[in-house]
This record gives sequence, structure tokens and C-alpha cells, in this order.
Amino acid sequence: MADIMKELVSGVVETVLREILKKTAVRNTTKRKKRKTRSSTTGRFTRTASAAIKPARKQVSKRRTATSRSRQRSR
Repeated sequence: MADIMKELVSGVVETVLREILKKTAVRNTTKRKKRKTRSSTTGRFTRTASAAIKPARKQVSKRRTATSRSRQRSR
């Protein structure tokens, strides 16, 4: 009887661990490549101008403070 319980518990533990490890695996989405533009005169691929690359915009939205959250909760 003890062997049956031991087998049952070990089987359950193994399947649970397998499920957990399956979920923690890193899943990367496939990255799509942009199509290169060709020059209309030569037919060769054109380089994009470095001036076209803009710096990232700063975050504008601010996180609510504890007081504003408590005020909202009391309404």
C-alpha cells in the first residue's frame, strides 16, 4: 500500500514540475523584417538617413500616488 501511495505522489510531483517548467520557458516572438526600399534610378537598395531616427519620447503619464488612490476608493 505504501508503494502505491509513493508511486502516486511521485507521479503527481513529476507532472506538476514538468508543467511548471513548460510555462517558465522563454517564448520569443518572431521578429518581422522591414522591406528595403530600392532606388528608382539604379535599382540598388538605399540607405536610410540617420536623421530620420528620432530619440525615444519621454513618458508623460504619471503613476497615481497613494493619496489619490485612497481618494478614488472612498468615492
